[in-house]
Amino acid sequence: MSQGNTSAPILVTGATGYIASWVIQKLLEQGYTVHATVRDLNKKQSFAHLEKIAQASSGTLKLFKANLLENGSFDEAMQGCEVVLHMASPFVVTNYKDAVKDIIEPAILGTENVLNSINKTDSVKRVIVTSSIASTYGDAIDILKTQHNQFDESHWNTTSSTTHQPYPYSKVMAERKAWEMAEAQNRWTLICVNPALVLGPSLTANTQSGSVEVLEQFANGMTLLGVPPMWNGIVDVRDVADAHILAAFKENAAGRYIISGGSLSLLEMGKILRQNFGQKFPFPRNQVPKKAFKFIGPAFGYSRDFIEKNMGYPIFFNADKSKQELGMSYRNIETSLVEHFQQLLDDGVVKKYI
Repeated sequence: MSQGNTSAPILVTGATGYIASWVIQKLLEQGYTVHATVRDLNKKQSFAHLEKIAQASSGTLKLFKANLLENGSFDEAMQGCEVVLHMASPFVVTNYKDAVKDIIEPAILGTENVLNSINKTDSVKRVIVTSSIASTYGDAIDILKTQHNQFDESHWNTTSSTTHQPYPYSKVMAERKAWEMAEAQNRWTLICVNPALVLGPSLTANTQSGSVEVLEQFANGMTLLGVPPMWNGIVDVRDVADAHILAAFKENAAGRYIISGGSLSLLEMGKILRQNFGQKFPFPRNQVPKKAFKFIGPAFGYSRDFIEKNMGYPIFFNADKSKQELGMSYRNIETSLVEHFQQLLDDGVVKKYI
């Protein structure tokens, strides 16, 4: 499979997503025909940015309606494709009543439906699934079990469950389902991309990603009294998009790839933002000790169990495999953080003054 085959279309599921939009832009600029799936073809504003990018590029964009939870929904969009980038994930239910029904089952079923369509589509040779760093660990305390104080591709999240950390659990179960289905056949190869917390500019103003919530809390005073001693692996969205495309076309790419540009604590993130945006925002100035958080945490929705296992453990990720095999080089994550916050300001997502 060479970079040069621009004649076969490439399928990107979940086309309007934060990372997927960047992937599609890069593919269109390289002259590919992209089959892009969206939930609703009538919601034109959700994919207007993609159509605009397509008009200005040498590539071709074809939109298809598909629903992750409907069997056979991706059959039409997949016709003639050699590469499938499965980037869609089910709607995130914030106030879920039943973690299994609302979060875990849809994540597994979505993966299963797309891969079932792949099994029926003879043209497909390579499948890239957007997984998550959450597939490699469940709680920060898991770092103590690693040999070199960093998570790598050999690590799997074995500590999340339906009752403890159901979101990470849904990610690891969906990825395990993908590997199970890949190993049951020999026509197509699977590669999983496992990004850390994704930051950086969005191609649309209405992107919902986990990183937005973190930054909003910094700006609205929620963290003024201090932040818990917690760390995140962080990566620029454009690097994640590049990783998907490299994984799709590099002949020798195989297995899983951790995609991370480094780690920052919540306090370090607050300091970087203060240096760049001054005193106009209530950015956190100090770290609340873990012991103190055990008392106040439950009032903020943190369980004692979560506090015990996730606070006070700096976590690090080894992205060497992506550098050596995909040729990845990573942008400065401090710059990504600043650019992301600037965009939230420009879009009016966070307010300018306290």
